[in-house]
Amino acid sequence: MIRNSFCILDGIGDKLERRLWKEGILTWENFRDADELLGFGRERKKSFDELLIHDNRELEARNAAYFSSRIRRREHWRLFDCFKDNAVCLDIETNGLQPNSGGYVTVVGLYDGYDYTCLVKGDNLTAENLNRELGRYKCLITFYGACFDVPFLLRTFNGVRFDIPHFDLCFAAKRLGHKGGLKKLEHGFGIERDEAVQGLDGYDAVKLWELSQRGSHEALDLLTRYNREDTVNLMQLAGIFYEGLRQSTGIEEYLSCGVA
Repeated sequence: MIRNSFCILDGIGDKLERRLWKEGILTWENFRDADELLGFGRERKKSFDELLIHDNRELEARNAAYFSSRIRRREHWRLFDCFKDNAVCLDIETNGLQPNSGGYVTVVGLYDGYDYTCLVKGDNLTAENLNRELGRYKCLITFYGACFDVPFLLRTFNGVRFDIPHFDLCFAAKRLGHKGGLKKLEHGFGIERDEAVQGLDGYDAVKLWELSQRGSHEALDLLTRYNREDTVNLMQLAGIFYEGLRQSTGIEEYLSCGVA
């Protein structure tokens, strides 16, 4: 989708992007190859041509950090198809308090489509380990992570870096008209959870952590299983929401009609 995108250029919104598609300008290459484009002066087009050439070079180099700052956050989803094979889903659990009131992260779960990694406070949860894990990937997937998980981690761990594109499924769901939290969305799309953690919520996660601190290994095991479900299910939803957002742009209409 990213190579079909022109709203990443200053001054181009959804309507102008669709007009370009309608005129057969479906890709960055189409844009650069056009001698003239209605509404684009020579200097403006030349500037955009040069920027798209640079964008393409960075995309070929799989420089995810470049696009993290290059593209507006709300459009990061357009990069998912390019980086989905090197994406990671992240979800955190906390002790229920805010960072300025004694709050801290208890568990960080990461899932890349194959393996689930769990970082636990007092064991292996450090800024260094978190950066090491995040450094392996090109795209971050969360649910409401832009407002909760990421800011919480930044406030409680010095030196943690989030410099890759971020596909926040909470806002993707809202753009597509889906209502409710993660568990409601999972149910709506037929995504099942482990029976052992069905019905558990964030409050239960706090209580399980408290029990684990009193020596209950069973509580810690259940907490990590709960976090695993929160984390693993994000990958499936990411694919569903990416396709929904792609369809919502209207690009398929022009590709299927062979406009170009």
